[in-house]
Amino acid sequence: MIEAVSISKAFSGHLVLDQVSVKFEKGKTNLIIGQSGSGKTVLMKCLVGLFEVDKGQILYDGRVFSKMSYSEMKIIRQEIGMLFQGGALFDSMDVEQNVVFPLSMFTNQTPEEKRDRANFCLSRVNLQNVNKLLPSELSGGMKKRVAIARAIAMNPRYLFCDEPNSGLDPITANLIDNLISEITQEYNITTVVNTHDMNSVLEIGDKISFIHNGKLWWEGNSDTILESDNKELNDFVFATKLTRRLKV
Repeated sequence: MIEAVSISKAFSGHLVLDQVSVKFEKGKTNLIIGQSGSGKTVLMKCLVGLFEVDKGQILYDGRVFSKMSYSEMKIIRQEIGMLFQGGALFDSMDVEQNVVFPLSMFTNQTPEEKRDRANFCLSRVNLQNVNKLLPSELSGGMKKRVAIARAIAMNPRYLFCDEPNSGLDPITANLIDNLISEITQEYNITTVVNTHDMNSVLEIGDKISFIHNGKLWWEGNSDTILESDNKELNDFVFATKLTRRLKV
């Protein structure tokens, strides 16, 4: 479990996060939603240590991450998998090299062990015989699946996904959603997803945290979100659903 306890963050005197307390549960897809500028991206960056919180604490299974030294944080970061918006694959590396990259950085595995792990992870995301292809030879959905394979290569306890469906068609986006959900449950990972995709919210939202004007405004799940009487949440949900229909 990851827990934020009364965290606040300001930039140049502007308060972006205002005493946010939220728990992200193990074995569930924990979604962070909110309008642009609401603070949801800053929240995720605080959780992974890219931003230092001004007040409050961040805990990883009881370990106070926000108070750790650099060397202590490094241990936690080796337990984290990251799925970046757009995939963020290295263009000059083939698929296998991309997947083994964290293994080369953080382990002493032999080349054969790293290759075996890469093949296992690629198989888990339903990709075979693509090891020597470059990212430029892959579709958008395949790139995201390779990025997921890389994210789970270190067998992480925590998985962060930043807009995993960005740029994907609805069918492929649904496949990525299901894959993230399956991996979360299969490996009992604490998964945190930053998204504005309402299809994702309704399909895999085991726990949903709605951030509004820097505050935790509502919590629930995919079964309760459409039944809420929270005005700001409803404005966001139904405006987002309408915008997606117009785009499609």
